[in-house]
Amino acid sequence: MKVRNVGRRAGDKIELMMTPMIDIVFQLLIFFIMTFKIISPEGDFNVKMPIAAPSEGTPDETQLPPLKVRLAAGEGGRLRAIRLGDRTLDRREGFLQLHKQIRQIVGDQGGPGSVAETTEVELDCDYDLRFEYVIDAITAVSGYVADDGRSIVKLIEKIKFAPPRGGPPPSS
Repeated sequence: MKVRNVGRRAGDKIELMMTPMIDIVFQLLIFFIMTFKIISPEGDFNVKMPIAAPSEGTPDETQLPPLKVRLAAGEGGRLRAIRLGDRTLDRREGFLQLHKQIRQIVGDQGGPGSVAETTEVELDCDYDLRFEYVIDAITAVSGYVADDGRSIVKLIEKIKFAPPRGGPPPSS
C-alpha cells in the first residue's frame, strides 16, 4: 500500500518558528532568577575537634584567650551545670544566660577586625552529656536571628572542643 502526501509538494520545507521558543526560554530564565532565594546554610559551624597533642607556638597577644564553657552532666546525661570561665550560670535560664554573657563580651559588631571574629570558644563537656545540650551551647555562642527575622547576627564562629571528661574506660 502506498501512502500519499496529500496537500504537500515534494519541494516544501518544514519551517520551525524559533522566535516563540526563544521568548519562552527567556521567560523561564527570568522566572527562575527572580524566584531564587539565597539563604545562609543552616548549621554551618567552624568547629575544631580536639587533637591528640597540643600544638606548640606563641599565641597572638591581640587575641582574647579562648572562652571556656563547661557543661557538666548529671543523671542520665541531663545538664547539671553550665560554667562560663569562673562563673556558674543559673540552670533555669541556662543557655539564654550564656547567650547574654557572650553578647556582652563580644558585642554585636561583626566584620573584619571585630572581637567576635578573633574570639574562640572552647566547649568542655562531660562524656555522658546528651548531644542536645552541646547543640544548645553551640547555638547560644554562635549567633542569633536579628529582630527583623531575616538576617543572622554572628557572634563567635571559632568553636573547639576539649577532650571529653569521664569517658569510657580504656579497652585492654
